[in-house]
Amino acid sequence: MTVEWILTPERIYGAMGLVAAYAGMCWGIGTKVRKQRLADEAESNVSQGDAAAPAVLVAYASQTGQAEALARATVKMLVDGGLQVRLLPVEKLTSELLQQYEHSLWLLSTTGEGDAPDHALGFVQQLMATQPALTQHQSLVLALGDREYQEFCAFGVEVHEWLQTSGARSDLVCVDNMDASSLQSWQTQVAQMRQDLLGESAPAQEPDSDWLQAPVSIPFVLGRRRLLNPGSQGGALYLLEWTPQSGELPHWESGDLVSLCVPADPERARDYSIASITADGSLQLLVRESTRADGSPGLASNWLCCGMAEGDVLPLTLREHRGFRLGDNAGRPLILIGNGSGLAGLLSHIKARVQQELGDQWLLFGERSPQHDALFADQLGAWFRQGRLARLDHAWSRNGKDSRYVQDLLRSHAEEVRQWVERGAAIYVCGSLNGMGQGVHLTLQAILGEAKVAELLGSGRYRRDVY
Repeated sequence: MTVEWILTPERIYGAMGLVAAYAGMCWGIGTKVRKQRLADEAESNVSQGDAAAPAVLVAYASQTGQAEALARATVKMLVDGGLQVRLLPVEKLTSELLQQYEHSLWLLSTTGEGDAPDHALGFVQQLMATQPALTQHQSLVLALGDREYQEFCAFGVEVHEWLQTSGARSDLVCVDNMDASSLQSWQTQVAQMRQDLLGESAPAQEPDSDWLQAPVSIPFVLGRRRLLNPGSQGGALYLLEWTPQSGELPHWESGDLVSLCVPADPERARDYSIASITADGSLQLLVRESTRADGSPGLASNWLCCGMAEGDVLPLTLREHRGFRLGDNAGRPLILIGNGSGLAGLLSHIKARVQQELGDQWLLFGERSPQHDALFADQLGAWFRQGRLARLDHAWSRNGKDSRYVQDLLRSHAEEVRQWVERGAAIYVCGSLNGMGQGVHLTLQAILGEAKVAELLGSGRYRRDVY
Protein backbone atom coordinates (compact mmCIF):
# COMPACT_ATOMS: atom_id res chain seq x y z
CA MET A 1 0.00 0.00 0.00
CA THR A 2 1.54 3.29 -1.06
CA VAL A 3 1.04 6.81 0.13
CA GLU A 4 -0.02 7.80 -3.41
CA TRP A 5 -2.85 5.22 -3.29
CA ILE A 6 -4.06 6.45 0.13
CA LEU A 7 -4.00 10.15 -0.77
CA THR A 8 -6.31 10.02 -3.75
CA PRO A 9 -8.07 13.26 -4.75
CA GLU A 10 -11.36 11.80 -3.57
CA ARG A 11 -9.97 11.03 -0.13
CA ILE A 12 -8.34 14.46 0.14
CA TYR A 13 -11.58 16.22 -0.85
CA GLY A 14 -13.52 14.07 1.60
CA ALA A 15 -11.16 14.93 4.45
CA MET A 16 -11.33 18.61 3.52
CA GLY A 17 -15.11 18.38 3.63
CA LEU A 18 -15.05 16.87 7.10
CA VAL A 19 -12.67 19.56 8.34
CA ALA A 20 -14.86 22.27 6.81
CA ALA A 21 -18.00 20.79 8.38
CA TYR A 22 -16.35 20.62 11.80
CA ALA A 23 -15.09 24.20 11.48
CA GLY A 24 -18.56 25.32 10.46
CA MET A 25 -20.12 23.59 13.46
CA CYS A 26 -17.62 25.22 15.85
CA TRP A 27 -18.23 28.59 14.19
CA GLY A 28 -21.97 28.14 14.70
CA ILE A 29 -21.55 27.32 18.38
CA GLY A 30 -19.16 30.24 18.83
CA THR A 31 -21.52 32.65 17.07
CA LYS A 32 -24.45 31.66 19.30
CA VAL A 33 -22.32 32.05 22.45
CA ARG A 34 -20.93 35.42 21.30
CA LYS A 35 -24.42 36.73 20.58
CA GLN A 36 -25.62 35.76 24.06
CA ARG A 37 -22.52 37.32 25.66
CA LEU A 38 -22.97 40.55 23.71
CA ALA A 39 -26.65 40.67 24.69
CA ASP A 40 -25.76 40.19 28.37
CA GLU A 41 -23.06 42.86 28.21
CA ALA A 42 -25.37 45.31 26.44
CA GLU A 43 -28.04 44.77 29.09
CA SER A 44 -25.63 45.44 31.97
CA ASN A 45 -24.07 48.51 30.33
CA VAL A 46 -27.26 50.54 29.95
CA SER A 47 -30.26 51.48 32.04
CA GLN A 48 -33.78 50.46 31.10
CA GLY A 49 -36.88 52.61 31.29
CA ASP A 50 -37.47 56.35 31.36
CA ALA A 51 -34.07 58.13 31.31
CA ALA A 52 -35.63 61.17 33.00
CA ALA A 53 -37.10 59.16 35.90
CA PRO A 54 -35.45 58.38 39.27
CA ALA A 55 -32.84 55.65 38.92
CA VAL A 56 -32.64 52.34 40.79
CA LEU A 57 -29.80 49.80 40.74
CA VAL A 58 -30.82 46.12 40.86
CA ALA A 59 -28.04 43.64 41.71
CA TYR A 60 -28.25 39.86 41.92
CA ALA A 61 -26.19 36.83 42.89
CA SER A 62 -27.68 33.52 41.80
CA GLN A 63 -26.42 29.95 41.97
CA THR A 64 -29.32 28.09 40.33
CA GLY A 65 -31.04 30.97 38.52
CA GLN A 66 -33.82 31.75 41.01
CA ALA A 67 -32.42 35.05 42.26
CA GLU A 68 -31.65 36.17 38.72
CA ALA A 69 -35.20 35.35 37.58
CA LEU A 70 -36.65 37.32 40.50
CA ALA A 71 -34.31 40.22 39.72
CA ARG A 72 -35.49 40.32 36.12
CA ALA A 73 -39.14 40.24 37.22
CA THR A 74 -38.41 43.09 39.64
CA VAL A 75 -36.75 45.13 36.88
CA LYS A 76 -39.74 44.63 34.59
CA MET A 77 -42.16 45.81 37.30
CA LEU A 78 -40.07 48.93 38.00
CA VAL A 79 -39.60 49.82 34.33
CA ASP A 80 -43.29 49.27 33.60
CA GLY A 81 -43.97 51.39 36.69
CA GLY A 82 -42.11 54.40 35.32
CA LEU A 83 -38.59 54.14 36.81
CA GLN A 84 -35.13 54.03 35.28
CA VAL A 85 -33.41 50.73 36.23
CA ARG A 86 -30.01 49.15 35.74
CA LEU A 87 -29.59 45.39 36.24
CA LEU A 88 -26.19 43.90 37.12
CA PRO A 89 -24.72 40.73 38.59
CA VAL A 90 -22.83 41.65 41.76
CA GLU A 91 -19.40 40.91 40.31
CA LYS A 92 -19.80 43.87 37.94
CA LEU A 93 -20.38 46.35 40.73
CA THR A 94 -17.79 48.93 41.77
CA SER A 95 -17.68 51.48 44.58
CA GLU A 96 -18.03 54.30 42.05
CA LEU A 97 -21.07 52.69 40.46
CA LEU A 98 -22.79 52.14 43.81
CA GLN A 99 -22.19 55.76 44.77
CA GLN A 100 -23.94 56.93 41.59
CA TYR A 101 -27.25 55.55 42.87
CA GLU A 102 -29.31 56.58 45.87
CA HIS A 103 -31.48 53.44 45.76
CA SER A 104 -30.61 49.80 45.19
CA LEU A 105 -32.32 46.42 45.33
CA TRP A 106 -30.34 43.25 46.00
CA LEU A 107 -31.57 39.72 45.25
CA LEU A 108 -29.07 37.25 46.70
CA SER A 109 -28.96 33.47 46.98
CA THR A 110 -26.98 31.56 49.57
CA THR A 111 -25.38 28.30 48.46
CA GLY A 112 -23.90 25.42 50.43
CA GLU A 113 -23.26 26.21 54.07
CA GLY A 114 -23.61 29.99 53.98
CA ASP A 115 -21.51 30.68 50.87
CA ALA A 116 -22.00 33.24 48.13
CA PRO A 117 -22.85 31.96 44.64
CA ASP A 118 -19.77 31.06 42.65
CA HIS A 119 -19.92 34.04 40.28
CA ALA A 120 -20.00 36.43 43.29
CA LEU A 121 -16.57 35.39 44.57
CA GLY A 122 -14.82 38.44 43.12
CA PHE A 123 -17.45 40.75 44.65
CA VAL A 124 -16.89 39.19 48.08
CA GLN A 125 -13.10 39.27 47.91
CA GLN A 126 -12.75 42.73 46.38
CA LEU A 127 -15.70 45.09 46.83
CA MET A 128 -16.90 43.71 50.17
CA ALA A 129 -13.35 44.02 51.49
CA THR A 130 -13.80 47.81 51.20
CA GLN A 131 -16.28 50.22 52.75
CA PRO A 132 -17.54 52.63 50.10
CA ALA A 133 -19.17 55.80 51.40
CA LEU A 134 -22.91 55.12 51.05
CA THR A 135 -24.33 57.54 53.60
CA GLN A 136 -26.91 58.86 51.12
CA HIS A 137 -27.86 55.39 49.93
CA GLN A 138 -31.00 53.33 50.65
CA SER A 139 -31.12 49.62 49.88
CA LEU A 140 -33.48 46.68 50.17
CA VAL A 141 -32.04 43.15 50.29
CA LEU A 142 -33.95 39.99 49.39
CA ALA A 143 -32.03 37.02 50.84
CA LEU A 144 -32.98 33.61 49.43
CA GLY A 145 -32.22 30.47 51.40
CA ASP A 146 -33.43 27.16 52.79
CA ARG A 147 -33.93 26.58 56.51
CA GLU A 148 -32.81 22.98 56.08
CA TYR A 149 -29.28 24.43 55.96
CA GLN A 150 -27.75 25.78 59.15
CA GLU A 151 -26.51 29.05 57.60
CA PHE A 152 -29.92 30.17 56.37
CA CYS A 153 -29.72 33.22 54.02
CA ALA A 154 -26.20 33.89 55.30
CA PHE A 155 -24.85 35.62 52.20
CA GLY A 156 -27.81 37.99 51.96
CA VAL A 157 -27.46 38.85 55.64
CA GLU A 158 -23.73 39.45 55.16
CA VAL A 159 -24.33 41.88 52.27
CA HIS A 160 -27.09 43.64 54.25
CA GLU A 161 -24.71 44.17 57.19
CA TRP A 162 -21.92 45.33 54.84
CA LEU A 163 -24.24 47.93 53.33
CA GLN A 164 -25.16 49.17 56.80
CA THR A 165 -21.50 49.34 57.83
CA SER A 166 -20.84 51.39 54.69
CA GLY A 167 -23.43 53.92 55.84
CA ALA A 168 -26.46 52.84 53.81
CA ARG A 169 -29.94 52.49 55.23
CA SER A 170 -30.68 48.87 54.44
CA ASP A 171 -33.72 46.67 55.03
CA LEU A 172 -33.69 42.88 54.81
CA VAL A 173 -36.28 40.30 53.74
CA CYS A 174 -35.31 36.63 54.21
CA VAL A 175 -37.15 34.04 52.13
CA ASP A 176 -37.25 30.35 53.00
CA ASN A 177 -37.52 28.18 49.90
CA MET A 178 -39.51 30.76 47.91
CA ASP A 179 -42.08 31.24 50.67
CA ALA A 180 -45.04 33.12 49.15
CA SER A 181 -45.73 35.39 52.15
CA SER A 182 -42.09 36.52 52.33
CA LEU A 183 -42.05 37.24 48.59
CA GLN A 184 -45.25 39.23 49.01
CA SER A 185 -43.54 41.30 51.72
CA TRP A 186 -40.72 42.04 49.26
CA GLN A 187 -43.20 43.04 46.57
CA THR A 188 -44.96 45.38 48.97
CA GLN A 189 -41.74 47.11 50.01
CA VAL A 190 -40.52 47.48 46.41
CA ALA A 191 -43.90 48.90 45.37
CA GLN A 192 -43.70 51.38 48.24
CA MET A 193 -40.20 52.44 47.18
CA ARG A 194 -41.48 53.04 43.66
CA GLN A 195 -44.36 55.12 45.00
CA ASP A 196 -42.02 57.17 47.19
CA LEU A 197 -39.69 57.88 44.26
CA LEU A 198 -42.40 58.87 41.79
CA GLY A 199 -44.94 60.40 44.14
CA GLU A 200 -48.15 61.54 42.48
CA SER A 201 -46.61 61.06 39.03
CA ALA A 202 -46.43 57.27 39.52
CA PRO A 203 -48.33 55.38 36.78
CA ALA A 204 -51.26 53.42 38.17
CA GLN A 205 -50.60 49.78 39.01
CA GLU A 206 -52.76 47.11 40.56
CA PRO A 207 -52.10 47.42 44.32
CA ASP A 208 -52.13 43.69 44.92
CA SER A 209 -50.64 42.55 41.61
CA ASP A 210 -48.38 39.53 42.05
CA TRP A 211 -45.54 40.38 39.68
CA LEU A 212 -43.27 37.71 41.18
CA GLN A 213 -45.47 34.95 39.87
CA ALA A 214 -44.13 31.42 39.90
CA PRO A 215 -43.07 30.05 36.49
CA VAL A 216 -45.75 28.15 34.65
CA SER A 217 -45.87 24.43 35.40
CA ILE A 218 -46.60 21.88 32.70
CA PRO A 219 -48.44 18.60 33.42
CA PHE A 220 -46.08 15.71 32.65
CA VAL A 221 -46.86 12.00 32.54
CA LEU A 222 -44.47 9.55 34.20
CA GLY A 223 -43.96 7.19 31.30
CA ARG A 224 -41.29 4.91 32.76
CA ARG A 225 -39.40 4.38 36.00
CA ARG A 226 -36.35 2.11 36.03
CA LEU A 227 -34.16 1.03 38.96
CA LEU A 228 -30.53 1.67 38.04
CA ASN A 229 -28.68 0.04 40.97
CA PRO A 230 -30.35 -3.22 42.07
CA GLY A 231 -28.46 -4.79 44.98
CA SER A 232 -26.64 -1.57 45.89
CA GLN A 233 -25.68 -0.86 49.50
CA GLY A 234 -26.81 2.73 48.92
CA GLY A 235 -30.28 4.13 48.39
CA ALA A 236 -32.20 2.95 45.36
CA LEU A 237 -31.56 5.20 42.36
CA TYR A 238 -34.20 5.48 39.65
CA LEU A 239 -34.35 6.87 36.15
CA LEU A 240 -37.69 8.64 35.62
CA GLU A 241 -38.81 9.43 32.08
CA TRP A 242 -41.51 12.06 31.55
CA THR A 243 -43.46 13.35 28.55
CA PRO A 244 -45.96 16.23 28.43
CA GLN A 245 -49.59 15.28 28.99
CA SER A 246 -50.33 17.16 25.77
CA GLY A 247 -48.28 18.89 23.12
CA GLU A 248 -44.58 18.73 22.36
CA LEU A 249 -41.63 18.72 24.73
CA PRO A 250 -40.78 22.24 25.92
CA HIS A 251 -37.32 23.65 25.27
CA TRP A 252 -34.49 23.38 27.76
CA GLU A 253 -30.70 23.37 27.61
CA SER A 254 -28.22 20.96 29.13
CA GLY A 255 -27.58 21.94 32.74
CA ASP A 256 -31.14 23.13 33.38
CA LEU A 257 -33.36 22.08 36.29
CA VAL A 258 -36.88 20.89 37.02
CA SER A 259 -38.80 22.09 40.08
CA LEU A 260 -41.70 20.04 41.42
CA CYS A 261 -43.95 19.64 44.44
CA VAL A 262 -45.37 16.34 45.69
CA PRO A 263 -48.84 15.85 47.22
CA ALA A 264 -47.48 15.29 50.74
CA ASP A 265 -45.70 18.68 50.71
CA PRO A 266 -47.39 20.91 48.11
CA GLU A 267 -45.82 24.17 49.33
CA ARG A 268 -42.17 23.10 49.10
CA ALA A 269 -40.57 22.77 45.68
CA ARG A 270 -37.65 20.44 45.04
CA ASP A 271 -35.11 20.93 42.25
CA TYR A 272 -33.69 18.12 40.11
CA SER A 273 -31.07 18.24 37.36
CA ILE A 274 -32.34 17.20 33.95
CA ALA A 275 -30.43 14.19 32.62
CA SER A 276 -31.62 14.38 29.01
CA ILE A 277 -31.78 16.67 26.00
CA THR A 278 -34.89 17.19 23.90
CA ALA A 279 -33.52 14.87 21.20
CA ASP A 280 -33.99 11.98 23.68
CA GLY A 281 -37.75 12.43 23.31
CA SER A 282 -38.40 12.64 27.05
CA LEU A 283 -37.45 14.66 30.10
CA GLN A 284 -35.33 12.39 32.30
CA LEU A 285 -34.48 12.70 35.99
CA LEU A 286 -32.28 10.66 38.31
CA VAL A 287 -33.88 10.38 41.76
CA ARG A 288 -32.40 8.57 44.75
CA GLU A 289 -34.77 7.26 47.40
CA SER A 290 -33.61 9.07 50.53
CA THR A 291 -34.07 8.46 54.25
CA ARG A 292 -34.32 11.23 56.84
CA ALA A 293 -32.38 11.34 60.08
CA ASP A 294 -35.25 9.71 62.02
CA GLY A 295 -35.36 6.79 59.59
CA SER A 296 -38.51 7.90 57.76
CA PRO A 297 -38.47 8.11 53.96
CA GLY A 298 -37.98 11.46 52.25
CA LEU A 299 -41.34 12.91 51.22
CA ALA A 300 -40.45 13.83 47.65
CA SER A 301 -38.07 11.02 46.77
CA ASN A 302 -40.37 8.36 48.22
CA TRP A 303 -43.31 9.66 46.23
CA LEU A 304 -41.32 9.84 42.99
CA CYS A 305 -39.64 6.46 43.44
CA CYS A 306 -42.49 4.46 45.00
CA GLY A 307 -45.71 6.44 45.41
CA MET A 308 -46.41 7.47 41.83
CA ALA A 309 -47.49 4.93 39.28
CA GLU A 310 -46.39 4.95 35.68
CA GLY A 311 -49.04 6.91 33.83
CA ASP A 312 -49.66 9.33 36.70
CA VAL A 313 -49.43 13.08 36.06
CA LEU A 314 -47.35 15.64 37.97
CA PRO A 315 -46.83 19.35 37.17
CA LEU A 316 -43.17 20.13 36.42
CA THR A 317 -41.57 23.56 36.11
CA LEU A 318 -38.52 23.94 33.87
CA ARG A 319 -35.95 26.37 35.21
CA GLU A 320 -33.03 27.94 33.40
CA HIS A 321 -29.82 27.21 35.29
CA ARG A 322 -27.54 29.72 33.59
CA GLY A 323 -24.84 29.08 36.17
CA PHE A 324 -24.52 25.44 35.04
CA ARG A 325 -25.27 25.73 31.35
CA LEU A 326 -22.46 25.33 28.82
CA GLY A 327 -22.62 29.00 27.81
CA ASP A 328 -19.17 30.30 26.88
CA ASN A 329 -17.75 26.81 27.46
CA ALA A 330 -19.74 25.17 24.64
CA GLY A 331 -16.67 24.75 22.44
CA ARG A 332 -14.10 24.11 25.17
CA PRO A 333 -12.75 20.78 26.40
CA LEU A 334 -14.74 19.74 29.48
CA ILE A 335 -13.72 18.02 32.71
CA LEU A 336 -16.95 16.60 34.18
CA ILE A 337 -16.82 15.49 37.83
CA GLY A 338 -19.62 14.04 39.93
CA ASN A 339 -21.11 11.30 42.03
CA GLY A 340 -24.44 9.53 42.51
CA SER A 341 -27.50 11.28 41.11
CA GLY A 342 -25.21 14.17 40.16
CA LEU A 343 -24.50 12.19 37.00
CA ALA A 344 -27.78 13.67 35.68
CA GLY A 345 -26.41 17.18 35.10
CA LEU A 346 -23.22 15.78 33.56
CA LEU A 347 -25.11 13.39 31.26
CA SER A 348 -27.07 16.24 29.75
CA HIS A 349 -23.84 18.05 28.85
CA ILE A 350 -22.29 14.92 27.36
CA LYS A 351 -25.40 14.29 25.26
CA ALA A 352 -25.51 17.90 24.06
CA ARG A 353 -21.89 17.74 22.94
CA VAL A 354 -22.24 14.30 21.37
CA GLN A 355 -25.12 15.73 19.35
CA GLN A 356 -22.70 18.48 18.18
CA GLU A 357 -20.07 15.80 17.41
CA LEU A 358 -17.71 17.14 20.08
CA GLY A 359 -15.79 14.49 22.01
CA ASP A 360 -13.18 16.48 23.92
CA GLN A 361 -14.65 15.68 27.34
CA TRP A 362 -13.44 13.73 30.36
CA LEU A 363 -15.82 12.18 32.89
CA LEU A 364 -14.63 11.37 36.42
CA PHE A 365 -17.48 9.74 38.33
CA GLY A 366 -17.82 8.23 41.79
CA GLU A 367 -20.24 5.60 43.13
CA ARG A 368 -20.23 2.70 45.59
CA SER A 369 -19.37 -0.51 43.75
CA PRO A 370 -18.70 -1.58 40.17
CA GLN A 371 -20.97 -4.61 40.64
CA HIS A 372 -24.16 -2.71 41.51
CA ASP A 373 -23.58 1.01 40.85
CA ALA A 374 -22.05 1.20 37.37
CA LEU A 375 -24.69 3.65 36.17
CA PHE A 376 -25.27 3.84 32.40
CA ALA A 377 -22.20 1.65 31.92
CA ASP A 378 -23.19 0.51 28.41
CA GLN A 379 -23.89 4.01 27.14
CA LEU A 380 -20.79 5.56 28.70
CA GLY A 381 -18.62 2.70 27.44
CA ALA A 382 -20.00 3.08 23.91
CA TRP A 383 -19.30 6.82 23.91
CA PHE A 384 -15.75 6.16 25.09
CA ARG A 385 -15.10 3.54 22.39
CA GLN A 386 -16.55 5.86 19.76
CA GLY A 387 -14.28 8.72 20.85
CA ARG A 388 -17.20 10.81 22.10
CA LEU A 389 -15.67 10.68 25.58
CA ALA A 390 -11.95 11.32 25.47
CA ARG A 391 -11.55 9.80 28.95
CA LEU A 392 -13.77 7.86 31.36
CA ASP A 393 -12.61 7.21 34.93
CA HIS A 394 -14.52 5.77 37.89
CA ALA A 395 -13.98 5.87 41.64
CA TRP A 396 -15.64 3.13 43.71
CA SER A 397 -15.97 3.84 47.44
CA ARG A 398 -16.97 0.26 48.41
CA ASN A 399 -14.53 -1.80 46.39
CA GLY A 400 -12.25 -3.53 48.90
CA LYS A 401 -8.60 -2.53 48.76
CA ASP A 402 -9.28 -0.46 45.63
CA SER A 403 -11.84 1.78 47.37
CA ARG A 404 -11.48 5.50 46.76
CA TYR A 405 -13.54 8.64 46.28
CA VAL A 406 -13.81 10.85 43.23
CA GLN A 407 -11.51 13.47 44.80
CA ASP A 408 -8.87 10.72 45.20
CA LEU A 409 -9.33 9.87 41.54
CA LEU A 410 -8.85 13.52 40.64
CA ARG A 411 -5.69 13.72 42.74
CA SER A 412 -4.21 10.66 41.02
CA HIS A 413 -4.60 12.42 37.65
CA ALA A 414 -3.28 15.79 38.82
CA GLU A 415 -0.87 16.30 35.94
CA GLU A 416 -3.51 15.51 33.32
CA VAL A 417 -5.93 17.89 35.02
CA ARG A 418 -3.35 20.67 34.85
CA GLN A 419 -2.73 19.93 31.16
CA TRP A 420 -6.42 20.02 30.31
CA VAL A 421 -6.92 23.31 32.15
CA GLU A 422 -3.86 24.82 30.45
CA ARG A 423 -5.38 24.12 27.06
CA GLY A 424 -8.61 25.84 28.03
CA ALA A 425 -10.81 23.17 29.62
CA ALA A 426 -13.82 24.10 31.73
CA ILE A 427 -14.69 22.13 34.88
CA TYR A 428 -18.24 21.12 35.83
CA VAL A 429 -19.03 19.47 39.18
CA CYS A 430 -22.42 17.96 40.00
CA GLY A 431 -23.49 15.92 43.03
CA SER A 432 -23.39 16.00 46.81
CA LEU A 433 -21.96 19.07 48.54
CA ASN A 434 -20.75 17.32 51.69
CA GLY A 435 -17.91 14.97 50.92
CA MET A 436 -17.67 15.07 47.15
CA GLY A 437 -18.27 18.75 46.36
CA GLN A 438 -16.09 20.06 49.16
CA GLY A 439 -13.43 17.41 48.60
CA VAL A 440 -13.23 18.09 44.87
CA HIS A 441 -12.95 21.84 45.47
CA LEU A 442 -10.06 21.40 47.92
CA THR A 443 -8.36 18.94 45.57
CA LEU A 444 -8.63 21.34 42.64
CA GLN A 445 -7.08 24.05 44.81
CA ALA A 446 -4.22 21.69 45.68
CA ILE A 447 -3.67 20.75 42.01
CA LEU A 448 -4.13 24.15 40.37
CA GLY A 449 -3.57 26.60 43.23
CA GLU A 450 -6.17 28.71 45.01
CA ALA A 451 -5.61 31.71 42.73
CA LYS A 452 -6.21 29.66 39.57
CA VAL A 453 -9.39 28.09 40.99
CA ALA A 454 -10.67 31.54 41.94
CA GLU A 455 -9.89 32.75 38.42
CA LEU A 456 -11.76 29.80 36.89
CA LEU A 457 -14.78 30.49 39.13
CA GLY A 458 -14.81 34.16 38.21
CA SER A 459 -14.55 33.49 34.48
CA GLY A 460 -17.20 30.76 34.45
CA ARG A 461 -14.77 27.98 33.58
CA TYR A 462 -15.46 26.24 36.91
CA ARG A 463 -19.16 25.65 37.51
CA ARG A 464 -20.83 23.71 40.31
CA ASP A 465 -24.28 22.27 40.95
CA VAL A 466 -23.86 20.73 44.40
CA TYR A 467 -26.52 20.07 47.01
